[in-house]
Amino acid sequence: MDHTSSSTRTNRDPAMTDVARLAGVSHQTVSRVLNGHPNVREQTRLRVRAAIEQLGYRPNRAARTLATGKSQLIGVVAQNSTLFGPSSLLAAFELAAAAQGFVVSVRRVRVLDRGSITAAVEHHREQRAAGIVVIAPTAAADAALTEVPTDVPLVAVDGDPERAGAALVTVDQEAGARLATRHLLDAGHETVWHVRGPEDWFDAAGRQRGWRQALEEAGAEVPPVSPADWSAASGYRAGLMLARMPEVTAVFAANDHLALGILRAMSERGRSVPGDVSVVGFDDVPEAGYFIPPLTTVRPDFDTVAAEALSLLLSGISGEQQAERRIVTPTLVERHSVGAPAGD
Repeated sequence: MDHTSSSTRTNRDPAMTDVARLAGVSHQTVSRVLNGHPNVREQTRLRVRAAIEQLGYRPNRAARTLATGKSQLIGVVAQNSTLFGPSSLLAAFELAAAAQGFVVSVRRVRVLDRGSITAAVEHHREQRAAGIVVIAPTAAADAALTEVPTDVPLVAVDGDPERAGAALVTVDQEAGARLATRHLLDAGHETVWHVRGPEDWFDAAGRQRGWRQALEEAGAEVPPVSPADWSAASGYRAGLMLARMPEVTAVFAANDHLALGILRAMSERGRSVPGDVSVVGFDDVPEAGYFIPPLTTVRPDFDTVAAEALSLLLSGISGEQQAERRIVTPTLVERHSVGAPAGD
């Protein structure tokens, strides 16, 4: 019997107390590390993670749910879309959450309206999600968030950067657009034409504002905006119109797919890029470096946006969240679609 009992003790799965003993910390500290609590020193966090790895410890999620009243589940609400920005944000967030030991449940909605978002948030509340992230890139989606219950921590991603009282993480769209526009002006172009995204998207509005700001700061003429959606086909149609205008020498497209359509339109109309017209996009899609010519574009840091959203959400889960906006600055990626105006 003694042999059997000893064997059972030796072969049992490691417990949280074993992790705490090996790491030289309390079991409460181990729990805080597992729950992604922000108030743990990095050195301590690394020591606990090393002990977890050495012992092969796997937390009992069912027991943790019973103890805390909440699961290790994070709910995400997103539009059922393949658009590059929202899908990249979602993928980055899932990876960031998994690294902290959370499981992500995604509720996709066909339309980003009040009814759909309210229903999706309610679904995650019923599933006892510890927190909820809503990717809310449109005015209708952001407006819906003012009516959802506040008993579960909620962070909006890509929402309205001007809305007060919100926990929000987004890309600085205006700063990215200013980078793109100034880059074209610095190449010697007298002004820059803009093909914008959909009217109800915050990204499109912010990029248009940044474009206008850069032109006005430089004392350049602000030409009419070419309306579009996010598709290459829409960019192609706008590009055909712009290609007919000899005064157009530089174009800032609100995303890379629009830029792709513009590149084709310019080529078909015999206007070379960058010889006759320079083009800059936004998003840095994986194919941007393989466009003809390789596209100069603005790169949003989706990994940082996801990490900041998770950090803000974990603060809320720990009871520390306050209304806070975190804005992530994008960078310019220079390739070969920008040159000096013809004749310079």
